Amino acid sequence: MWVTNKSKTVRPLRRKGDPADMVNGAGATEWVKEKLKFQPDAAQERVLTTQSKRVVMNCTRQWGKSTVTAAKAVHQASTVAESLTLVVSPSARQTGEFLRKAEGFVRKLGLRSKGDGDNEMSLLLPNRSRIVGVPGNESTVRGFSAVSLLLVDEAARVEDEMYLAVRPMMAVSNGTLWLMSTPFGKRGFFYETWAEGGAEWERVRVAADECPRIQPAFLEEERRTMGERWYHQEYQCEFVDSVSGIFDRELVERAVTREVKPLEFD
Repeated sequence: MWVTNKSKTVRPLRRKGDPADMVNGAGATEWVKEKLKFQPDAAQERVLTTQSKRVVMNCTRQWGKSTVTAAKAVHQASTVAESLTLVVSPSARQTGEFLRKAEGFVRKLGLRSKGDGDNEMSLLLPNRSRIVGVPGNESTVRGFSAVSLLLVDEAARVEDEMYLAVRPMMAVSNGTLWLMSTPFGKRGFFYETWAEGGAEWERVRVAADECPRIQPAFLEEERRTMGERWYHQEYQCEFVDSVSGIFDRELVERAVTREVKPLEFD
């Protein structure tokens, strides 16, 4: 597992004792352990305590991306009153699974789960904070605003149009954005953010052999069954080229130059 951040994070000024200071502070891990009874591994602790406003997680299958981000969502909603956490997934089924994990954590706080009355997949806490899940449909998501925490689950499979539609929802709130996924080829905003995103992005990579819950014998079986290409994508966090491509994407990118002016015709 490794974490990088190319720039120093500049945090907005807040009043002393503002509850928002708890959200990205070292106390988040202890809060999650004590209140939610969730014991994160070392990599998950690093994610929970990061100070960065922009985080992209490139992680193996079955590392627990959805679980740790559900814990993050419940911590945010519990400690910052009247905040809105928006969860985007490729499908309604995946969004529902995420909300079920968050709902389980809410019950561990001793609270009865209830919806917000407006959205089918949502949780409303007594402090008026909301966690709302939306499937990856750009045409139905535009009504949200002032999002404090935006979570894009399985981001490699979310359409670019959806991602571009939800980003402006953080404009007024100066919200936090997490992208988390296993790779799915060298395409889309998840790959572009990982490979070419700016210095504001903190990158977290966790391969399968770094996850304490995945046994080496299972990985060997998967390698034999899946073949090298799929194994390296699903378990080693590698962005592999699509099998339909004739040329490797990196070869194409190296062949492109902006130094040649296009032909002009009268």
